[in-house]
Amino acid sequence: MPMDLLIRKLRRHLLAWLHRSRSGQVYFVRRLAYKDVKRATDDFHRIIYSNSQVAAYAAKFGDGGVSLVKEVKGFDQGNDSFYSEVQFLGRLHHRHLLSLKGFSVRHKRLLIFDNIENGSLKEHLNDPLKTPLNWRTRLQIAIGVVAALEYLFLFIEQPLCHVSISSSNIMLDENFTAKLSDFGLLTCGGNPVTMPYSRESVGQKSGNIIFQLGVFILELVTGQSSEMEGSDLIQWIQESRFYSSIHKMIDPDLGNNYDSRELKNLLAVAKLCIKSRDKPLFTIPQLFRYLQQKVDIPRE
Repeated sequence: MPMDLLIRKLRRHLLAWLHRSRSGQVYFVRRLAYKDVKRATDDFHRIIYSNSQVAAYAAKFGDGGVSLVKEVKGFDQGNDSFYSEVQFLGRLHHRHLLSLKGFSVRHKRLLIFDNIENGSLKEHLNDPLKTPLNWRTRLQIAIGVVAALEYLFLFIEQPLCHVSISSSNIMLDENFTAKLSDFGLLTCGGNPVTMPYSRESVGQKSGNIIFQLGVFILELVTGQSSEMEGSDLIQWIQESRFYSSIHKMIDPDLGNNYDSRELKNLLAVAKLCIKSRDKPLFTIPQLFRYLQQKVDIPRE
């Protein structure tokens, strides 16, 4: 049997085995004691972000690292569905996704992720006590988020139910590498998110994700919060002569330390993303490759 055929056959059997799970059991992911998670989050008071679907907390366990604990809220489908979520997340591995470290189930359903040493991107954009992010770091963050989306929508077998992109849920590790944290199979009411890869498969949910990406890029460039000035940012990027006012909108923390060509290319992407809310004009893989060509960042 040819080696490549053997590898494909073994891979198929391995994936089938990985997808099988018994009720109430989780393989490959560590279960943490609820009391330890409660202690590590200071009784769930170290809130990073919160919405109707999830709440995220910073946690410090005995190993000294900083973790993110995510509470799945408003979910009433029983623990078996939660265990399926744990196994799904435990199989995901990408440089720009938070890695699942463990889980806990008691009064809350909790997911524990590794490595958020530098907290959220929002902190670094809005907190004057934080060291400002330079232009290269911001470019790397933008491309990293798009790379994470490409992985989620192109290289996993199950359609996602939930993806959210904002400076609040983009985490930064010790090297300021961007880590997407708000995604999964739960909390979608049975409506999976699918990303269009052909003109015939365009959907509203995918358009919303691309729109979120556009707003996120604007926030990254201007330093303004999308929660506070989101509508103003969108109005600005939609103006026909917005390029002439870039110098007024760019984050003052950057000063003049940025590449104007790269800035215009990044804003052109944001403008297209904003226009894609109702009807996506391109796919995430196309966007990822465009950014790699237009921005001088080494491929990972």
